[in-house]
Amino acid sequence: MSAITVASCSRCQSPAVIHQRYSGVHLCHRHLEDSIRKRTSKAMREQLTLPKNARKEDGSPRIILVCISGGKDSAVLLDMMVKILGPRRDIELVAGTVDEGIDGYRAPSMVKALELASSHGIRVETISYPELDFSRMDEVVDMMDDLASANKEANGLKACSYCGVFRRQGLNELAKRVGAEWMALGHNLDDTAQTILMNLQKGEIDRTIRLAPHTWAPIDGLVPRIVPLRWVPEQEIHAYAQGAELPIFHGDCPHAPGALRQRSRDMIARLEQDVPGTRHGLVHSMDAIRELQIEAKGEPLTTEWASDRMHHCELCGEATSNPICQACKMRGWITDLND
Repeated sequence: MSAITVASCSRCQSPAVIHQRYSGVHLCHRHLEDSIRKRTSKAMREQLTLPKNARKEDGSPRIILVCISGGKDSAVLLDMMVKILGPRRDIELVAGTVDEGIDGYRAPSMVKALELASSHGIRVETISYPELDFSRMDEVVDMMDDLASANKEANGLKACSYCGVFRRQGLNELAKRVGAEWMALGHNLDDTAQTILMNLQKGEIDRTIRLAPHTWAPIDGLVPRIVPLRWVPEQEIHAYAQGAELPIFHGDCPHAPGALRQRSRDMIARLEQDVPGTRHGLVHSMDAIRELQIEAKGEPLTTEWASDRMHHCELCGEATSNPICQACKMRGWITDLND
């Protein structure tokens, strides 16, 4: 039986833990960490402008809500943000997590999220769907057939459609609760490329233009999102999390199978396998399209441009592109079904 040959790091002679096919280099754990940290730092500088002293007028630090779930992406996000911004006393990182109400999945993942935050001395704020007047996701899943029968708009919706909407509301509420001025999300390169593909499939260019990061055009009532891991592939995040022995939950959501994102994930993976660099190309292309789309209308990337396309929900006051936000619509469907 022949021995398995492990490639050496392109930066040193240590065993490599990852091969970046899009760049052609092999990286050991130490140089993988350096690479991720450099890309994360660059993304944060581009998305977040901080003065040397970012304290508020009363002397208190400005707060960034770091959204964590117990998974690998948010674990690496918090780990990197602590390493990059942790030494600053004018910035406070607060971890936020949402309990969707999924038995056997959310509880063990929250244990890992709390363990990670505790290891960094970061305080954690948690919110659940019932606190937001939403049903637990397990209950919503049980209702989905009846919801689809009673509401034309609900026909064909998967569990992730409900959960994504409710989760965004939860994160918005957490940001308000802690007084955060920015919200950091753990979306990686694969996540971003998948979202772009999904939007292209539906011809939703405006939705792509509104993708995070949002700091170029903050909208009243909506805490600006930043996505520091935007250029880091999922595989590299996983390799780093394992090598750093970060506490992460490895289970998958039991309600995820069948979601449109799962199909987009497979498609992006196949494209990347055939043409390394496809994910980067998609994100670069859509960034360029976003700027061209706005410039063609003679409207620069401004708060006014974003605000003109956003409203405040007539029922809850949350920022939305429609008179009634999707969360309130869905809450209404569930309430009507339960009455």
